[in-house]
Parts: sequence; C-alpha cells; structure tokens
Amino acid sequence: MIKANQQSKSILIGCLTVTALLAGTLYLSLPAQFADAADTENRHRGKITDVEGVARKLPQLANDWITAVVGSDVVSGDRVRTLSDSQAELTLKELNVVRLGPLTTIDIVKLYEETKEGRDQTAIKVERGDIWALVSDVEDKADFKVSSPVAGAAITGTKFRISVAPDSSTILKVYKGEVRITNSPENAVLIPAELPDMRPKQIAKPKQVAGPAQISFKEWYFIVTGMQEIRIDGRGNLMAAGAFSPSDKDEENAWVEWNKRKDEQLGK
Repeated sequence: MIKANQQSKSILIGCLTVTALLAGTLYLSLPAQFADAADTENRHRGKITDVEGVARKLPQLANDWITAVVGSDVVSGDRVRTLSDSQAELTLKELNVVRLGPLTTIDIVKLYEETKEGRDQTAIKVERGDIWALVSDVEDKADFKVSSPVAGAAITGTKFRISVAPDSSTILKVYKGEVRITNSPENAVLIPAELPDMRPKQIAKPKQVAGPAQISFKEWYFIVTGMQEIRIDGRGNLMAAGAFSPSDKDEENAWVEWNKRKDEQLGK
C-alpha cells in the first residue's frame, strides 16, 4: 500500500513538472507572438502627430465624425478632415508624412495593405483642399498613390503638394523627386511622357462649339519632376504645365511657410 502511494506521488510530481515546463514554454513564447502581431498591426497604422485648430476623423463603418487628437491612429478606410483655420499632420510608416491644410478632406483608401502578389499598397484620395506630403523612396514591391477626383498620381520618393478645388480642378506641385500623374489611372497601356511646357497665358479661352459637336476628351500620363507643376480642370483636361518658382504668389502664404518649418524640423 505504501509502495502504491509512493508511485502515485511520483506520477503526480512528474505531471506537475511537465505542466510547469509547458506553462513556462508557453509563457516565454507568448510575448514574442504578441510582439510579432503588434509589429504587423503597427505597420498598417499611421498616427496623427500634430493638429492646429480642429481635425476630425470618420472611422471605417462609422456614422459620426470624432475629434482627431494627437497620438490617435489612422488606418485603412478612415477619412480625415480639417475645419477652417486648421491644419493637421499624419505620420505613416518609414516617416512618410501627409499634412492637411484648412478645409481639407482625405480618404485613406489603403494604408500599407499587402496584395495577393505581395505588393505593399497605399492609396489616399484628396476629396478637397490641400495636402503637403513627404514620401520616402518607394520599394520595388510597393505602391504609394495619391488621387483627386480627376487624376491619379504614383509617388516615387518625393516632396509634393496637391490642391483640389470645389469643382475638382487639381494642381500638383513637385518640390523634390518625381510624381507620375494621369487622368486615366485605369488605362494600363499609357506610357508616361515628359511634362510639356504649357503656361497658362498660352492657353486660349474656350470657344463655343457650333451644333452638337463636343470637344474630345484626351487621356494623358506625365512625369512631373522637381520644381514643376501641372494644372488640371474639373473634367481632367490639362490646363497648364511647366516650371514654377519659390517666388510665385501661391508659394508665399501661411500654409506653405508652415510646411517649410515642419520640414526643417524633420531635416527634409
């Protein structure tokens, strides 16, 4: 009887030892698993890093806008907007930065989402207003796109700004790097061309067309490089293109100066 009790105790002790070892192994492995999951989640998030005035956020599937405070997250499907006399800054992965001017609304369609082909995709739509963006060199297996209602732009490591008016007319200015922009993003056969020198003063005023005839809509795809701009009307027609200067009137305003100060703080 005593021998049987000793055997039972030995079995019990052995079971407890195995259980303790398994628990210890599980305890040690959980932090690493949680860390990996957190890293993956953080790669798909951005942060609101500055707000001057009032900014709001509409999370995906939500009905009500909420106050966007510094430190809050932004993810795919969120919309962000600023009110009058307000500005906001979003910092994304790899220190990519997108800033919103007053009365600006953007739709974060995709934020570092991985496709079936293993590509890392980001897509931001500017519904109205002004954005200023700093985007680091985009890897071969990554896409960073910004669009307005009338044009889509592929970003490849650059500093640029986009302005979208209430009638959807769009201005793109590139300060550094290169942006490829088209009024037909779905047309995969278009080949990007150098930006033509097409100043506003060279563009004739629209003429009334007799009868039922209509002005044809042309598809275009241009490469815009440092200190170049392109202006597009609300129907996607090219209105002006070419070089711009830091002394231009629309380069000397509070919005531009604020961004320059922020860029200097980042060493950009």
